[in-house]
This record gives sequence, structure tokens and C-alpha cells, in this order.
Amino acid sequence: MAIIVQKYGGSSVADVDKLLLIAKKISEEKKSGNDVVVVVSAMGKSTDSLIDLAKSISKNPQMREMDMLLSVGERTTMSLLCMALNDLGVDSISLTGSQAGIITNDRHNDARVIEVRPFRVLDEIANNKVVVVGGFQGVSYKRDITTLGRGGSDTSAVALAAALNAERCEIYSDVDGVYSADPSLIKSAVHLPELPYEIMQEMSEAGAKVLNAQAVQFAKESNIAIYARKSFGGKKETIIRIMASGLSKGVKAIVHENQIVRISFGGSEIHKKFSDLLKYSEKRQYKIKEIYFSANELNTSNSKAGLLLSLKNILDWESSKDELRNSFDNINIEPGLGAVSLIGDGINRDSSILLSSIKLLEENKIKIFGISTTSFRISFLLTDEIVNFSAQLFHRKWIEEIS
Repeated sequence: MAIIVQKYGGSSVADVDKLLLIAKKISEEKKSGNDVVVVVSAMGKSTDSLIDLAKSISKNPQMREMDMLLSVGERTTMSLLCMALNDLGVDSISLTGSQAGIITNDRHNDARVIEVRPFRVLDEIANNKVVVVGGFQGVSYKRDITTLGRGGSDTSAVALAAALNAERCEIYSDVDGVYSADPSLIKSAVHLPELPYEIMQEMSEAGAKVLNAQAVQFAKESNIAIYARKSFGGKKETIIRIMASGLSKGVKAIVHENQIVRISFGGSEIHKKFSDLLKYSEKRQYKIKEIYFSANELNTSNSKAGLLLSLKNILDWESSKDELRNSFDNINIEPGLGAVSLIGDGINRDSSILLSSIKLLEENKIKIFGISTTSFRISFLLTDEIVNFSAQLFHRKWIEEIS
């Protein structure tokens, strides 16, 4: 029998009624003849509630203890779902990330999966059980509980699918697949029925919330097709898989991200300063979005280096900001930034899209604080307050007017 891995996110498991509906969907899949492994997130906003609870105790809680706390959310969901499945006559068992064999590095709050040893999962499948795994969590080689960061349940699901040689991995959420922009911001966003791994990964790295970037990387490495679907009532889907290069040239999607801060410095001894900043960031486990470094040995005053941080996983930025200023002389911290990214195959083969986009921002008197590119992406660093408007401008120009 084929193994199907399904993942259900927070909104899909927001309450008991939805858990009961999901249990029926899983039961139907099992009765169709497939073996089923289910990965679940915490119910609704319970992760945010746990974070708030931690903040009420400590302004700067230890990351290890945060992981112990946050792993509770998924354990609640998985045990309740198994109760519902068993009441439907479906034999099932819940497993934590560590019991399922998800091994990570020793980084807390943003760990990376380094290996999956699914022996217990395979044993339970052999016993004809539906296996329900708590997503977002694993265990480090030091045997500490770790969490995988925002969207980490996607990574859990795809990593398990790869280790189990599953036929496919189905990611269920409150949207019916991937769109050309965030449909909650841009109502005219276009549904994308299929995407290559590379485009989806760039979208995720740039801030798209549909799929986790590490999950897409796992799928790409193992050639696991991802089916992004709506949990209830959706008829559309987006399939992420290998596609021939160049089939869809030009801008495919506009992705925006808020809450970015730039940390920078210049002058002499820039190599040492930069090394110290990276070590500092690693020790505090900051999620670095981008790094830049430019040294001028002839005129050190022109040397510049720094990095961009996403504030989403930093629990107490105000304390962190003060600590940075106390630890580094003449450091420049620029909060209140955001990014808008154009994603597409071959968009940087020449400079036409970049130049037209710069012109569009200039015509609307929008100041650019930075530009970065990859083979599939052009990103503009802007003030946070103008990010949403800029995303709408770009979508109108590159998606709506061209369609």
C-alpha cells in the first residue's frame, strides 16, 4: 500500500469540531487502502498563547525552556485527534517528534532537521495504525527537545514523507493552495495550480506563509511532490514538484514581509567586527535573512558590513537591541523595515524587470533602502509602513497588467 503523509495546520485544527471533521477525512483516506501518517500543528493560536505565557514570567526566556513549553501545543492536538480517530473505529497512535525519529541540530527555536529515523512509525504502520505525529518539534543529538521555527510542521511532514518514501505529502491549511500574492492583502491574487520547487522555496524564504522553506528543500532533495490544499471545501490545489526550467518566465509572484531590522557598521577592523557580530547572532540564535560585506582596504571609511534580521522569532527585541548596542561600538540599528520581493524564473537574465521596478517605486516617491537578487528573486528593502502598498503596486504591474 502507498504511504500518504498529511499535515494539518493551526487553523485546520482550531477547535474540537474541526478536529472531528479532520478525523473523518483521515478515516476515508485510510479506508481507501492507503497507509496514512498525519502531522499536526498546535490548535489555533495556542502557540501564541504559550509565548505570551512565557513573557508573563520572563522578558527574555531561555530558548531551551521555550522549546519545552512550545512542544506542548502539538502534543495536545495529536492526542485529541487520536481519540477522535479511535472513536471512528480507526486504530491510531500519537507520537512526538522525538518518538517519530526526527533528529535535529542543537539550535533551539529554529532547529534544522538533520536526520529522520522513522523505525517506530514504520512499526506502527505495519500494525495497520494511522500514525499521528506532533509537528514543529524534534530532538537534538544532545537529547533536548527542539522546535523548528514558524511553519516547522511543514518541515516535519515533508521530512517524514522523504524518510518513509511516501507517494506524496499533502499540506492542508485555510487556503486552497499558493497564490501570486497574499490573498488577504491583494484580493486579485491569482491561484497558481503548479510550481517548481525553486520558485516555491524563494517565495517561502522571502516571507510567503503557505509553506516552510526548509520543507520545500526536503521535498526537492527527495523528489516528493507537495500538494497544498484547503482543509475544508476547497476544490483547487497547488502541486509543487519538478518542472522544466523556463516554462513560466517573468514574475510569478509578489511576496512581502514585515518586521525586518538592519544591523550594520563600517570603518576599520571590519573583518573582526563582522565575525564578532555573526558569533553573537549565532549564540543568541537570531534568524538571519541576509548578510552583506564590503571591505575597502585602501579607504577603510568606505568599508561596510551588516545583516538583516527577521523579528518574528525574537521574543524580546527591545532587550536584544539594548544588548547589541552595549556589546558593539558604533553599531547602526535600523528598525521599522520590510521587504517586497518579485519571484520568477529568469527574472534577472537581464536588468529590464529590475529597472522597471525601480522606476515604479521612484514614480510613487518610495525610498529604497536596499536591493538584493538571486536567480529567481528581486527584493527591495523599504520602510515597513509602505510595504503593503508597494506589494499592491508590483502585483498590479507584473501580474495583473501582464495576465
